[in-house]
Amino acid sequence: MSGADHELRKELDATLQTRRELGPEYESELLDSFLEKVEQRLDTVVDKRVRRRMAEEQMVAARGGSVGTAPQPQPRPASGLPDGLGARLGLAVASLVLAIPLSAIAVANAGLTGLVTCWAGIVAVNGLQASRSWFSRGGTRTSDFD
Repeated sequence: MSGADHELRKELDATLQTRRELGPEYESELLDSFLEKVEQRLDTVVDKRVRRRMAEEQMVAARGGSVGTAPQPQPRPASGLPDGLGARLGLAVASLVLAIPLSAIAVANAGLTGLVTCWAGIVAVNGLQASRSWFSRGGTRTSDFD
């Protein structure tokens, strides 16, 4: 677990503890505050990726290559997982970890309807990620372990 992820985990624990102490009256404000921190973390990660990609394109252009050339095959990550599998696995694990407090909040506020809505959103997010990886391959589905 990276330092930033550990910090988010501590923030989640603090938010849940504060909710227990203050009661459900402040639940929406606490949830908004936590989600804002998660959004800031995601923005930071996306910004880093964009800057890295732009730097890579500038390096290619500086070496006389065309930015629009076909990408070179990338080596498999050190984890041994095929490209993209780590990201999908990470999203699935994060979804399940966040599903616990989100389910509790949904049930506390809207009962069974809230729980069903919460899980429909979780399934939709994971389904969208799976369909993105499916269609990003140009419609030709190959095994993740090729």
